[in-house]
Amino acid sequence: MIGFEKSGDLWTITLDRPEKANSLTSEMLTELVARVTEARSAKCLVLTGNGKVFSAGADLDEARAGLATSPLWEQLSSAVAALDCLTITALNGTLAGGACGMALASDLRISVPTAKVFYPVMRLGFLPQSSDVKRLTRLVGPARAKLILMGGIKVGAQEALGMGLVDRVTDDLWASVEEIAEAALGAAPDHIAAIKAMINAA
Repeated sequence: MIGFEKSGDLWTITLDRPEKANSLTSEMLTELVARVTEARSAKCLVLTGNGKVFSAGADLDEARAGLATSPLWEQLSSAVAALDCLTITALNGTLAGGACGMALASDLRISVPTAKVFYPVMRLGFLPQSSDVKRLTRLVGPARAKLILMGGIKVGAQEALGMGLVDRVTDDLWASVEEIAEAALGAAPDHIAAIKAMINAA
């Protein structure tokens, strides 16, 4: 249910449960944490999904059994944020719920035009991960963070681009990933890490 591919220094992790809208189970989250941690030796890591949806968030049955409040979500987003390489979330479709964490923790978010982003914690009665709230607010500002988390709106790709929630909207997702990753793939790992650290400290 988690695909993994290395193409030189470009590593790709794919959520591969399209029959369930790539909803995440505890087993999948555990594997994601391990795969992302392993990507410390990559120059660029891409997170994407198989099918028409990036991820619907937590598997509903497991969410009701406690997955919605599992520390695994925070472990995953923390693992993404800790990487020194360039990290890109390539949204092949809609991004929802707890799956937002890994996207928010990525350096860049690229989206197909049909994708939507929503985080329905108000309706579901769960609190969002605290780091998700901080990252979302840094990206879009407090009012728009409230619009998403408290208003529960579904943000279309173009609106998300205008907010700064995604960084590019494209019909050719992989071509855009390759274009953005090219410079990092040609650089030394410590050079990538140094530039990323300077930006994060700014």
